[in-house]
Amino acid sequence: QVQLVESGGGLVQAGGSLRLSCTASGGTISTYFMGWFRQLPGKEREFLATISWGGDHTTYAGSAKGRFTISRDNAENTVYLQMNNLKPEDTAVYYCAAPSQPKIILTRTNAEYWGQGTQVTVSS
Repeated sequence: QVQLVESGGGLVQAGGSLRLSCTASGGTISTYFMGWFRQLPGKEREFLATISWGGDHTTYAGSAKGRFTISRDNAENTVYLQMNNLKPEDTAVYYCAAPSQPKIILTRTNAEYWGQGTQVTVSS
């Protein structure tokens, strides 16, 4: 069973950058769509970005488009989220996720595997 561990969160000033990592163990994610979600305080978890198993296709939510970039290194079994020009409203717990099966598109409703999350706090 795939286990996901996020890292790279922390405290950053508005306008700063962070790169989050999500490393998988217990199996390869090289044939899985992967994605990032976040949960703002008091809000439901929201979709941010997905990436195809080959890395050639990405999708972004409006809140992430233009500032966040999802990428992956299958040799390292790791997915990344580069976040630039961070704003206080980006303060949230960030999660990576994978669907229940390989080679299916990750959606908000079929995410099966989740990491424990990493806290990102953006100060104004």
